[in-house]
Amino acid sequence: MSPWAVASPCTPVCATHAVPLVSRAERSRRYAALAAALAGGAAAGPRLADPRIMRLRARAVLRALGLRLETSTPELSVPRGPGGPGTLIVADHISWLDVIAVLAVEPATPLAKREVAEWPFFGTLARRAGAEFIDRDGLRTLPHTVGRLAATLRAGRSVLVFPQGTTWCTEAGGGFRRATFQAAIDAGAPVRPVTITYAQHGAPSTVAAFLGEEDFASCLHRVIGADGLTVRVTAHPRLEPAGDRRALAAEAHAAICGSRPPVHV
Repeated sequence: MSPWAVASPCTPVCATHAVPLVSRAERSRRYAALAAALAGGAAAGPRLADPRIMRLRARAVLRALGLRLETSTPELSVPRGPGGPGTLIVADHISWLDVIAVLAVEPATPLAKREVAEWPFFGTLARRAGAEFIDRDGLRTLPHTVGRLAATLRAGRSVLVFPQGTTWCTEAGGGFRRATFQAAIDAGAPVRPVTITYAQHGAPSTVAAFLGEEDFASCLHRVIGADGLTVRVTAHPRLEPAGDRRALAAEAHAAICGSRPPVHV
């Protein structure tokens, strides 16, 4: 079985509203605002890969959905000087919103499962933003994917990966797969651990989680109806690409999840 063929026991039952939904009128307004934000991204065409435009469009999508963005830092990449490598940004994985939240802080090349490329609107925008796609069931393609990520990092561009391999209902849901950390070691690129959390009116929330066999439209509808939803992007000190990928993955997991062991291994 591929290291990326991860099965999470979390299901859509885990994703619940912590407070009452917004009104039907507000939901309609958000859908209209989202359509406008996505149209703006589509209109940008190839320019969507430009970091400034990518950040602006990602923030527009979050606003349209009614999400408040909080971040501990204005940027996630590690300055390395002219000609230096990019940063491997690694984060826990709860929702499809994770990618948008990180890009709203620091534009990067995201690594996404191949199914995302087929999602309506979002798949097209992901391709135009320069996303890399991975077949999580294809072990033979994994070395090639790691090689592409290393090349991107050597070129000075940052890469965003989710080493838990799939989405979970909390940030400590699953252990880290190690393959993508090899790309940082090969490129001599620093690693930036990032914790992504969601809250409603300040209380931890699972409402944004995208789990199990749930379809994208159902998750989107739940997010559209969420009141007082905040996504927080917390950056931790950088890790240097020293040692082996097992140790590097363990360091990143400890930074992101603290002393809590994975809820599911």
